[in-house]
Amino acid sequence: MLTFDYPIWYILFCLMAGVGYASLQYFRERSFEEISVWRRRLMYFLRFAATSILAFLLLSPLLRRNETETKKPVVVVASDNSESMRIGMKLADTAAFAKNMRELARQLGEAYEVHTYAVGDQLNDGLRFGFTDKITNLSKVFEEVYDAYSNQNLGAVILATDGIYNQGNNPLYTAQKLNVPVYTVAIGDTIAKKDVVLKRVYNNQIAYLGDEFTVQIDVSARNCKGNTTNLTVSKGNAAPSKSQNISIDNDDFFKTIDLTLKADAVGVQRYRVAVSAISGEVTTLNNTKEIVIEVIDARQKVLIVANAPHPDLSALKEAIIDNKNYDAEIQYLSDLKADPAKYDLFILHEVPGSSSAAQTLLAAIQAQRKPQWFILGNQSNLGAVGQAQQTLRVSGSISSTNEVQAVVAANFAPFRLNDKLLAQIPKFPPLIAPFGEYTADATASTLLNQKIGTVTTKYPLWVFGEKDGIKTSVLAGEGLWRWRLTDFIANKSFDNFNELIASTIQYLSVKNDKRKFRAYANKTLYDENENITIDAELYNDSYQRINEPEAKVVLRGTGGKEYPFSFSKISNYYTANAGLLPVGDYTFTASVTNNGQNLKSEGQFSVKSIQLEVFETQADHRLLRSLSAQTGGETVFANQIGSIVQKIKAKGSVKPMLFSTLRTRSLINVKWLFFLLLALLCGEWFLRKFHGGY
Repeated sequence: MLTFDYPIWYILFCLMAGVGYASLQYFRERSFEEISVWRRRLMYFLRFAATSILAFLLLSPLLRRNETETKKPVVVVASDNSESMRIGMKLADTAAFAKNMRELARQLGEAYEVHTYAVGDQLNDGLRFGFTDKITNLSKVFEEVYDAYSNQNLGAVILATDGIYNQGNNPLYTAQKLNVPVYTVAIGDTIAKKDVVLKRVYNNQIAYLGDEFTVQIDVSARNCKGNTTNLTVSKGNAAPSKSQNISIDNDDFFKTIDLTLKADAVGVQRYRVAVSAISGEVTTLNNTKEIVIEVIDARQKVLIVANAPHPDLSALKEAIIDNKNYDAEIQYLSDLKADPAKYDLFILHEVPGSSSAAQTLLAAIQAQRKPQWFILGNQSNLGAVGQAQQTLRVSGSISSTNEVQAVVAANFAPFRLNDKLLAQIPKFPPLIAPFGEYTADATASTLLNQKIGTVTTKYPLWVFGEKDGIKTSVLAGEGLWRWRLTDFIANKSFDNFNELIASTIQYLSVKNDKRKFRAYANKTLYDENENITIDAELYNDSYQRINEPEAKVVLRGTGGKEYPFSFSKISNYYTANAGLLPVGDYTFTASVTNNGQNLKSEGQFSVKSIQLEVFETQADHRLLRSLSAQTGGETVFANQIGSIVQKIKAKGSVKPMLFSTLRTRSLINVKWLFFLLLALLCGEWFLRKFHGGY
């Protein structure tokens, strides 16, 4: 269809232009009177046609046409590739199942656009029948199919599975938004067979050296009434350290057992929990489970030294021990028995005071280069405090005090506090601070300033500093216990106050890492289906991060096998992706040569097995029937896979879709029109030249 941007009757002007120009050339000019009439008429026509077409093109004519495209309906075929499928099928059945699924995809491809996938923890392209995936996430099928095909002509989804899933949402809910029939192929046996299952093991990921920790073990058994199994826990390959007999008194047995173990060695410790096999079990793969616990000797020990009893002391201790990484102890200066070498941080509440015993303690702390937090009160000796540290000096008398409100200072950098806490600090009750002149060190960072009455002063209330590698903090006021009480009244918890104290303790106690080359695993404990990533950082003499030199890393497994890798350079750091590694404990050594120095960094991590697929061996066909029923599909068994093609065709809802597209094209872009104009103009030029024109 031809359309114009101008009224169609403008074509008359185009024809008139052609007639006028041709008449001007061949009726007024006398040079062609000798040639025959038909040749003059031919040249006249050629001039008329070329001129009219050129004028016509000035009207911007458009060609419009409808194009109809037939789009085949999309059918998605997905097969469960998890370990539970292999447990539920015999080897011969597995081969037949794979053959039937491939044939189903081929037959469907004759009439439909077929997309095939394998289902595990992710949805992978193509049918796979290795049954090696450690996790089953059936909802992932419908979520990703919806994302990929919801705006296309999706006709049906075919899902072959045993119905067992251990990750993701219930597929009954995620399948609803597709609005297409779901045909399910039911695999496996729904009859409960004789089986003892080590269902779950609950344990802490971290334990501290010397502590006892509890392992909670869930044991279930089906159709095993009257049998006895033995539960054992062993560390690594050693003999069992814990053992307990379990009598199974019914066919649907379940029992939770708590065992206490001791963290007696530093590092990643692997424990094997097992229940002994019973004669006639369908599988023993679910009788054992490995757990990994990282035992660390990194609990920071905080000693609170006080001149006298004070409610601040209890508030501080409770806030500190709320964080499992810290341990706090209170001792009074008059009865001090602590060895400074055994503590990581000292909180000096109204110390130093009038007693000379404080000088001995302070000297020992300085000798050990331990961080200190001074809290001033009415028993503090301001002169002695000023001599003990350089972060904050107070010139005045402790006999005169002010009630000071805390005001958050701007541009505090050592650590960050959450917005809720920052908003609450000005609402905390006032602290009792000495009256006098306050002078903070030029390198100190001020967290809080003093507000006296309605006047916000520049006097620091709480400051942090570092001299010669020793971190120091000074809180120039006592009364923290009121802050803790106010936090609970306002928020029904001590969370804000605890965060304030924990952030302070963490900043003061953390040891600065001055190594110029550092390598570390992103996690201490990986699942066996996770990629292992090692990152590294290299610093120059100015402690600027660089990555010009080449760096390498060697991983070593439990059996001594080595895995060498070269680091990749990203931005200004290094990274190495070691991919998937077998279950076990690993150490690594990273190395780099910079400015003639050979630098190394070491670390460790563990890879744990995923056993989710072996804990449930009874197929869930009821889920599959519900899934098909609610979507308008059907459920078939493994020997009926071939019938799905006919069922889809018989339903008649999976049909091709016609797409109509209106395409618009400017007539001036039509190639044959150019050659037509060229032929008209060249033809006229040849005739005129032949008869002596031009």
